[in-house]
Amino acid sequence: MNKKEIIPVWGRILRGYRPFLSLEITKLCPLKCPGCYAYEPGHLNNGHRMKDLPEFVGDELIERTLALVARFRPLHVSFVGGEPLVRHRELTRLIPKLNNLGIEVQVVTSAVRQIPAEWTEFPNLHLAVSVDGLKNDHDARRAPATYERILRHMTGHRVIIHCTIIPRFLASGYLEEFVHFWSDQKSVRKILFSLFTPQRGVQIPERLTRAERGIAVDRIHSLRSKYTKVHAPDLVLEGFRHPPASPRDCIFTQVTTCISPDLATQIAPCQIGGRPECSECGCLAGAWLASVGRIKLAGLIKLSDIFAVSKKLGDCFRNGHNLRSRLPANPGLRTQ
Repeated sequence: MNKKEIIPVWGRILRGYRPFLSLEITKLCPLKCPGCYAYEPGHLNNGHRMKDLPEFVGDELIERTLALVARFRPLHVSFVGGEPLVRHRELTRLIPKLNNLGIEVQVVTSAVRQIPAEWTEFPNLHLAVSVDGLKNDHDARRAPATYERILRHMTGHRVIIHCTIIPRFLASGYLEEFVHFWSDQKSVRKILFSLFTPQRGVQIPERLTRAERGIAVDRIHSLRSKYTKVHAPDLVLEGFRHPPASPRDCIFTQVTTCISPDLATQIAPCQIGGRPECSECGCLAGAWLASVGRIKLAGLIKLSDIFAVSKKLGDCFRNGHNLRSRLPANPGLRTQ
């Protein structure tokens, strides 16, 4: 989100809407990435597994997605998965429709299959390609979405490379070699980093210690000064150092609606699902908004406090509007 979008986003909040919508457009994915918990029993927090949910294809997927957009009125829609390119035909029809509505679209993909050539014509589309470290590590973790496939499939497009940092990537010189390689690719317009966010009580090799988180932030800070494609504002890095204490304190969680592949079940408490360890959150958007929330206007009032008041006003406005819409018409009642 850039500065010119702040006013429209605030307007949505004041009307009781969440400006961001994240849709798991499919539960299908050919990858089995270490550390992925999207298919674990607790992801949906309702006793069901994502793999057991129904999902939709073709016209029905398009119609149901547009109905959700009409209901939630987002300014930005992210298509995640599963692997969104499994539904590339439907996305090719959906993206221009959303563009006509003035909605920005992000597709988060492994680039395991060819990105449709016609997607270059969509001015509202942002392509984020997930890459897990250098070639040997990535290919072992994300096959069949190998480096070779990514490089071939993103040709002709302008993509964002996104890497989630885990302890293995903190070896001396590792991240710089990663950034150097992807900075040299003409199709890459930006490189983003997140930190791995674990689930509570789960000890896996991807989990960063407090010291490793600090090292990761320092490395990102150093790399952005040497490589122009590394996008890591101070607000994001500060957010990584001081993540929100809980979903209740996370602005990004409160402005984003996350829906699973049945296009009905909401993912809670945030897009990560399950029981995320918020004290170790590495979500890039969450980090940025957490830092924004700590900014004080005129040195007095935190933006998070203004957000909280705006959200309450928006909830009251929407609840009142919904109540009025349910009231029976009264021909004897006049309005001024």
